[in-house]
Amino acid sequence: MQVILADNQAIYRAGIARVLSEEVTTEVVAECAKLSELMEAVANLRCSVVVFPSSFAWEQHKLLDRIEQAGSRAVMMLEPGVDLDESISERLQGVVTRSVAASQLIECLYTVAAGERYVRRGVVKTMAGPDHLGVKAAQRLTARELQIVALICEGLKNRQIAHQLGTKEQVVKNYLRNIYAKTNVSDRLELALFTVHHRALAEVVEATRLELVRTA
Repeated sequence: MQVILADNQAIYRAGIARVLSEEVTTEVVAECAKLSELMEAVANLRCSVVVFPSSFAWEQHKLLDRIEQAGSRAVMMLEPGVDLDESISERLQGVVTRSVAASQLIECLYTVAAGERYVRRGVVKTMAGPDHLGVKAAQRLTARELQIVALICEGLKNRQIAHQLGTKEQVVKNYLRNIYAKTNVSDRLELALFTVHHRALAEVVEATRLELVRTA
């Protein structure tokens, strides 16, 4: 089974690719950060299982047209608070939540590759509940720590983060220890996944990222 994997979160994308690499019958043949990259990969790598997030919301029908033309199958990762339009859902072979467990994602991909449909019960009309854990994490992190989390989610290494923030690499490492303790995670991949899965924190981090871009 060959998989085309798309996501705008570099470290989240890398985490899924790492999980799939452990499956001997699965090969990630392309990793795409943008819709344009995904469109090109789908056109060039036929008969694949295409995994992409609901945040690639623009031109979804055009993307699904291309997936169908390539003889491939589409799996959408549905993000918190997103209601999936019926005209889109009926064209998907698989739907999972963004916080899907690795075992469930693998089950989904094998099911879809076998020509069947896989939709986790209740995901098509998922409604977002209060994200108390995300709110608490966002409140505990300082402005500088939020900047570092934003850059971690962009896939930057410590040296790159230090350069962008005008500080030293060791200072970034010190901040990361504090961030891990406040969010109860053990490494940068887990931090990125924690951020993505908690809407309240993700919104604050995204606002911080945009501010960094604006003032760069």
